[in-house]
Amino acid sequence: MDFHPQPQAGTARPWAFPEPTRHTLGNGLTVLRCDRPGQQVVAVEVLLDSPLDAEPAGLDGVATIMARAFSEGTDKHSAEEFAAELERCGATLDAHADHPCVRISLEVPASRLAKALGLLADALRAPAFADSEVERLVRNRLDEIPHEAANPSRRAAKELYRQLFPAEARMSRPRQGTEETVAAIDAAAVRAFYEKHVRPATTTAVVVGDLAGLDVEGLLADTLGAWTGSPSAPRVVAPVTADDTGRVFIVDRPGAVQTQLLIGRIGADRHDRVWPAQVLGTYCLGGTLTSRLDRVLREEKGYTYGVRAFGQVLRSTSEGTGAAMLAISGSVDTESTGPALTDLWTVLRTLAAEGLTDAERDVAVQNLVGVAPLKYETAAAVAGTLADQVEQGLPDDYQGQLYQRLAATGTVEATAAAVNAFPVDRLVTVLVGDAAQIEEPVRALGIGEVTVVTG
Repeated sequence: MDFHPQPQAGTARPWAFPEPTRHTLGNGLTVLRCDRPGQQVVAVEVLLDSPLDAEPAGLDGVATIMARAFSEGTDKHSAEEFAAELERCGATLDAHADHPCVRISLEVPASRLAKALGLLADALRAPAFADSEVERLVRNRLDEIPHEAANPSRRAAKELYRQLFPAEARMSRPRQGTEETVAAIDAAAVRAFYEKHVRPATTTAVVVGDLAGLDVEGLLADTLGAWTGSPSAPRVVAPVTADDTGRVFIVDRPGAVQTQLLIGRIGADRHDRVWPAQVLGTYCLGGTLTSRLDRVLREEKGYTYGVRAFGQVLRSTSEGTGAAMLAISGSVDTESTGPALTDLWTVLRTLAAEGLTDAERDVAVQNLVGVAPLKYETAAAVAGTLADQVEQGLPDDYQGQLYQRLAATGTVEATAAAVNAFPVDRLVTVLVGDAAQIEEPVRALGIGEVTVVTG
């Protein structure tokens, strides 16, 4: 019998987040290209400078309807024909609107990239925005709104944004509009928004995948490069402001057996030098099953299946006028609402008094930096991160530099950043649950004025 030696691990190869090459098409459209050998499904991200702040008064949600309507026909194809053409080349096309911009995502096998780029270019160049299709999209959106209101986590987010940001700020209102504003949207409004805000000179396309043997520049010039439009000056972005005075809002859900928690404020975004330490400290606090919040609230007390702390960039520019939402979210059974909040605040106070441990910091670095190569195995993951950098006005090498900075961040820095991110007296708390059962225990905690809001 032949015995073969046990396989041995090879030498680890160095990894770095890929940097793109950048060029501009003749029509002013900016292209970021990143060749990823072996990634036969090419990912394309298109960023349109049509942020929610640009929506006309009374038409919140028009950017969302426009984004969805891009795949509902062009001057060459009806909605059904356009969908069939995408299917024939094995492509998927999605779009969504958010505070910074509208993003369109395309994935397609590399061998059919030319055809898919042609369809994408048609959608951008000459979308049909047919009355019947826009009316259908509006009806669909109106049908979604009651379901979102019934979802405790979505309802908590809506209330937090409403209470945290000034009433006149677009950020205080639902991203995809309200029943009143969506109902006022028609095809004429969508066309007007498109004509005013969508043009190649303010658009960026990110292309990632195995591009060997493809004339990518020629394909782009023949498709996206054939889209014409007027130039436009860079948009002025107003600073993000918020009131994080410590207070509590209970969205009343009589009879609810659980309470949804969402605790937040705004803080530094990715342009701030504290961001790597803030990411690391927040991860130690509530980024994984072994974090402090989970260890206490889930493992020791059994209040919840999980509590998470996170930072999410809201809007950001190279001028540093952006901000990130810093939040803690989870759910607990109704009777445990008061005790769970008590222990949560105790965790935050203990963090300020005693700090993180070196072991916590080391685990966080390993989880954030060590597994990064796995996170970016697909072209879509790389394209999404590069698009995030464009959206937030960051340099093309930002993500690679971030991993180096995370690895170099010490325990003391991470502690200070986490404490500053979640000060115990500057947090807005939203609870979606049975006010009759949780109001008095929450008032007794002394974490801020308590207001009950009808659900």
